[in-house]
Amino acid sequence: MKSETWFRNFPVAITVTDADGIIIDLNNEAAEMFKKNGGYALIGKNALDCHPEPSLMKVKQMYENGTLNVYTITKNGQKKLIYQAPYFINGDFSGFVEMCLDLPEEIPHFNRD
Repeated sequence: MKSETWFRNFPVAITVTDADGIIIDLNNEAAEMFKKNGGYALIGKNALDCHPEPSLMKVKQMYENGTLNVYTITKNGQKKLIYQAPYFINGDFSGFVEMCLDLPEEIPHFNRD
C-alpha cells in the first residue's frame, strides 16, 4: 500500500499547510468538505484567505505563535470537532494540520486516572 493511501481515504477531513499558511495537501474528505471553494484546487492557496474576521485574527495568531487550537461546531445539524495542531520539522515550526471530524451526539467518556 502506498503511504499516502491511508491519508487520502481516511474518513476525517485533513488539511495541511506550510508555515506561511499555504495549503500543501488535502485528503478526499477535506476536498469534499471544501468542494464549493475549489476542493483539491485549494492546494497552493493561502488558508488565511479562507477565513473572514474575527476568525482571521485567531488564525494569524496561531501561525505567529505555533499554538494548538481545538473547538467544536455544529454545521448542518452535525456536531464536529476541529483540531488544528502545529507541526515541526527539525524543531522548526512548519505549518498546521487541521482535522475536522463528525462527533456522535453522545460520546462516552472514560476517566483513566
